[in-house]
Formats: sequence, C-alpha cells, structure tokens
Amino acid sequence: MAFLEKIFAAATARRARVVFPEAEEPRVAAAMAQLEAEGICMPLDLGEVTDAQVAALVAARGMKEAMAQRLLAKPLYRAAAMVAAGEADVMVAGADSPTRRVIEAAAMAIGPAEGVSTASSFFVMLFPDGREVIFADCALNLLPSADELADIARASEVSAKALLGHAEVAMLSFSTGTSGAGESVERVRNAAERTGFTGPVQGDAALNATVAQKKGMGTGNANVLIFPNLDAGNIAYKLAQELAGAQALGPILQGFAKPVGDLSRGATVEDIVAVTAVCCAMS
Repeated sequence: MAFLEKIFAAATARRARVVFPEAEEPRVAAAMAQLEAEGICMPLDLGEVTDAQVAALVAARGMKEAMAQRLLAKPLYRAAAMVAAGEADVMVAGADSPTRRVIEAAAMAIGPAEGVSTASSFFVMLFPDGREVIFADCALNLLPSADELADIARASEVSAKALLGHAEVAMLSFSTGTSGAGESVERVRNAAERTGFTGPVQGDAALNATVAQKKGMGTGNANVLIFPNLDAGNIAYKLAQELAGAQALGPILQGFAKPVGDLSRGATVEDIVAVTAVCCAMS
C-alpha cells in the first residue's frame, strides 16, 4: 500500500476532530467538504468562546482571564485553545496566515510536546523507488543550536514512528564520526550525544550500509535525516524533488503536544486534504 493510502486509511480509522480557523477561505472550505464527504476526519468551524478555552489559556500561560478573552477573539488562538481544551484533536491553518502566527498560537495554547522545547517542521519525502524518508528541519529553524537540533531529532523520531512505523535517526554533517572538526560538526556531535542518535554522519553513510560499515558509523538504514541548518535541509529536499523525482509532503509542524498543520499560502485543495490526513494519522 502506498504511503498516502496508508495515511488516509489511518486518518479515516481515527476520525479526528480537526478545527480549521480559516474555514471561510474557499480552498479550505472545499477541503473541509471533501474531508467530511470521504470520512477522513470531522472538520470543525470555530465555535463560540467557551469557559474551557479560557481555562486552557489561563492554565497554559498563567494569564488573567481578561487577557485570555482578548486572545480568543483571534481565530488562530481560539482554534489552538479548542485543541488545548479537548474540543478538537488537531488544528490546521496557514492558508491565509503566516507560519510564525500559526506557531505563536500553537505555542501559546497547546504548548510543546513532552521533552521538547523547539517547534520544528519536517517533510515526508516519497522516492520513486519506494523509499519513505523524513527530512527535518527544512522550513523553520535557521541555525539550530545543539539543544535545538536535539529537540528536532527527538520530535522527528516521534513523527517517523507515527507515520512510517519505525525511526532510525541520522544527524547529518559534512564529517562522519571524528574525521572532521569545526563549529557545525561540534553542534551536531553534541546533539547526537544528548539524544543517542547516530551522528555526526555524512549522507552516504546514513543511507548506504556498505559505506556505513566502512566508516564505522550507524547502519546505513536511516529513514530520518536531521540537517545541521536550514540551508542544508531546504536545499536537500528541493534537490531530491528535482533530481530524484521525489514527492515532498509538507512541511508538517512537530514538537507540539497535539498535532498542528501549517499550510502553505499557495496550498491547493489536495494539499490541504493531504496535510490534514497526515496530522490526523499523528493524532
């Protein structure tokens, strides 16, 4: 079964409640109708502000109720509060909102996943030969510190287990093991030591068992690639698309206590449906 078929099947089995704070946007409205018609999820519009939403914001940030009420007048914050209050399982937004606004609302109301303090993103890369690989972070964190790289790796492991069934994480660098030095290598090495994941490791050793054995690092069977900076991650996924014919599904946000989908403002109805299904499969 192809990846998207598995994701749609998993989402349909879960029937998660998904809140769309941009429900009036035509593409989002069309996607919501398709999602409901196909039984992939239960799409929700923004409802009225509830006591539970106010309580969720007060509990999450210790703010006064009056401040919570003001924030809940904003659609993104109300949607995130609905998830935090248990009125929805998933939030999907971004068709008409910048990524930073989606992240701000999710961070304020939903909060981080356990053991993670850095929001990040990933792409599921679907290659013509059938390989399914998670690339992270390719959209958010410009130059992550060792702590932030560790967070990205931990969150990506959770995402891979939910979507791919297993996770073998490789923390990429221009150097494998102790063969090279430099600030970027040390950041990756420190992050790898904190998480126990393979790294620093070059791309060939991460993906080729023969090379991995020769270089004495990892198994060469990684299905989660953690890039040292945004330049590397973004360039890599674009090259994989153009040179290898890979399909890039995402970016999908990760590192929050509940699934949050961030749509491109150029997203098509099909893109919105696919991102929503991925988020539901992770719920």
